[in-house]
Amino acid sequence: MSKLSKVKRVYKNSFVDEFKEFAFKGNLIELAVGIIIGTAFNKLVQSLITDIIMPPIGKLLGNTSFSNLYINLSDTTYSSLNDAIEAGAPVIKYGLFINELINFIILAITVFLVIKFVLRVKREEKE
Repeated sequence: MSKLSKVKRVYKNSFVDEFKEFAFKGNLIELAVGIIIGTAFNKLVQSLITDIIMPPIGKLLGNTSFSNLYINLSDTTYSSLNDAIEAGAPVIKYGLFINELINFIILAITVFLVIKFVLRVKREEKE
């Protein structure tokens, strides 16, 4: 067996071993579980915002949705945002931006509260 084939075999074995150690370390598995739970949590919070929080806000605004608010930059008048988009008119969709801003703020507050709770529980476990 040549020296080159021995080096390849040793390198291959050490690479495979290193990958196994990396892939099956506790931290990586915890990270994967965290991502899965985080994705599900994000869907839950988005539903809370879209289905529970935003409808009353829309009702307070006179039965309108933020997503329908826009500024038409063309000379033609359109009855709705969808009509303007279908016509290819330039529009500023500031209502969608407001929706995303509210989503972000609520999600950030929720994540903050969850992290604060988890850190408190861990601190209590150490004591």
